[in-house]
Amino acid sequence: MSIWWSLHLRREAASVPLARRFLLGTMETAGVDPDISFDLSVALSEACANAVEHGGNRSGLGEYGDCGAERSPADSGQYRVTAYLDGEKCRIEVADSGPGFPARRALRPAAHTEHAEHIERAQHPEPVGAQPAFAAYIPCVAESGRGLDLIEQLADHVQFGNRPGRGAVVSFDKVLKWREGALLMV
Repeated sequence: MSIWWSLHLRREAASVPLARRFLLGTMETAGVDPDISFDLSVALSEACANAVEHGGNRSGLGEYGDCGAERSPADSGQYRVTAYLDGEKCRIEVADSGPGFPARRALRPAAHTEHAEHIERAQHPEPVGAQPAFAAYIPCVAESGRGLDLIEQLADHVQFGNRPGRGAVVSFDKVLKWREGALLMV
């Protein structure tokens, strides 16, 4: 037996926990080990959060988050989550209608270099009374930029890709472990 489902969700923050609960419910019903289910649900949440945040053409918006401005026709305001549980593996795909990922090499080194610099400065603070040059950068490091790395850590295999003119796709899979008496157990 296998399970396959696909959700078309609005690019709204409320869609992230909805997708996560749907996946967790499916895995619970199928009998997947709770630790594996948790890892995949966190990875899915990160991929969905990226689709909500970056998954559309925001060029038609005024200020960031300005809901009063119209979206461009290319921005459907939706993204798609597809999950396959089949035998020993679960594969999840999140596809959006955004601008896609920048070149992978350009994305990673800058993030790691800035993060390493932030850690170094945090470990060796400026003298009392001095204004550190990186103070405005701290919230960016603390709140964003780690989702793709987290997905890579939680899944066994990850692919980040672009669909020319149609958005980005994050696909990841993980070998499943089953509880005793699981419905889909190999």
